[in-house]
Amino acid sequence: MTLVAGVDSSTQSCKVVIRDLETGDLVRQGTARHPEGTEVNPDAWWLALGEAIANAGGLDDVSAISIGGQQHGMVVLDEDGRVIRPALLWNDTRSAPEATEIAEHFGADEIARVTGSLPVASFTSTKLLWLRKHEPENAARVAAVALPHDWLSWRLAGFGPAGDSERGPDLSALATDASDASGTGYFTPATNEYVPAVVEFVLGHVPVLPRIVAPGEVAHTTTAGLVIACGAGDNAAAALGVGAGSGDVVVSLGTSGTVFAVSETFTADSTGIIAGFASASGSALPLVCTLNAARVLDSFARLFEITHDELGTVALESEPGAEGIVLLPFFEGERTPNLPEAKAQISGLTLGNHTRANLARAAIEGMLCGLGAGLDALRAAGVICTRVFLVGGAAGNPAVSHIAAEVFGLPIIVPAPGEYVANGAAHQAAALILGQSPAWQLDVISTTSRPKVEAISIAYARALSGFSAT
Repeated sequence: MTLVAGVDSSTQSCKVVIRDLETGDLVRQGTARHPEGTEVNPDAWWLALGEAIANAGGLDDVSAISIGGQQHGMVVLDEDGRVIRPALLWNDTRSAPEATEIAEHFGADEIARVTGSLPVASFTSTKLLWLRKHEPENAARVAAVALPHDWLSWRLAGFGPAGDSERGPDLSALATDASDASGTGYFTPATNEYVPAVVEFVLGHVPVLPRIVAPGEVAHTTTAGLVIACGAGDNAAAALGVGAGSGDVVVSLGTSGTVFAVSETFTADSTGIIAGFASASGSALPLVCTLNAARVLDSFARLFEITHDELGTVALESEPGAEGIVLLPFFEGERTPNLPEAKAQISGLTLGNHTRANLARAAIEGMLCGLGAGLDALRAAGVICTRVFLVGGAAGNPAVSHIAAEVFGLPIIVPAPGEYVANGAAHQAAALILGQSPAWQLDVISTTSRPKVEAISIAYARALSGFSAT
């Protein structure tokens, strides 16, 4: 049996799955925790990777591996390959003013045209400008800038600081893929090229940047003969993990929500609604993010003192549109639309429709309409959307997939719960051995097709047009 491994080095933890090359069957797996916080020493990820690999039974019998990981994190190295300061993660917002400064310097239209995205605080470019302004001595020492997944791949290949690695600090060996590079804010996804002018502006000089490795190409080979694929950013790896192809949309219902599509169309949205990322398969991965997803259902389940499943059962006792009740689910402000100071609002209540069933239905519809607005933004940008993979903890609720079909107007596929990012990375590892992507079968819980109920989206849009954030 030939084995391949996939890694998900996320914000919270490191997960390793080891799968059979031919069937994709899970053979064994391991996990390890990461430290909390928005600023983390990358050495903690390296230790966690080693622990997770050990918990998965090691790599001695594994032929290939790939690492998927959290995007945007700033890993800065000196000329000796040492980490200069703790990495600033995607969820560290201290560089929000720098995002505005970059957009003003280059112009919103131009920076979006060149990089595919309007910079936001999560992007690496904004963190480098913050470093230059607030820690100029550290900025001057930067000899290379890496992202979490490609730094881990480099370390796994045997590179690192002298005396602490097998191969030493060869910065030129750093390698990444287009999907992760597209989240830096200084990369052009459509041409797979870095933008030196942006790097020079934010850091004051152009350091070594990881070379871009194409899908199916080897990034590294260890001295023991283990081949390492290019890896991917977490969303791109998740798309591979569920088998999403061109025209497929992935809607993720985590604490926050994301809507992203595998597309032949590269986007350049100067409004900042769509991030113009690249996929892990050589195409585009335009993405829209919302701040409020599963937490909306958490709130109403607590209010009614019932479980999520019970909330769904109650919601389906109501008809589409919840008899006119509309929830704008901005419990923690919102990113899409850009309403950072907003609060949630329920409208349309009457003595006649004020029932648990209608409120439960309005909660699910409101959460999904927020994500539906992201789907509409992708369509308006010319992205072809033919079906939806619904993933995340809330996706398994039958009411959620049922109502999602009515809101999105597309067939809904709900994969079985799993490690989508690590599985996508395992796909990359398998492709190195097979010479093509593996034909592993996806375990699906349900598929749902229902006519789009236009009244739901119309009522949501009407409520949003009259909404006041104050």
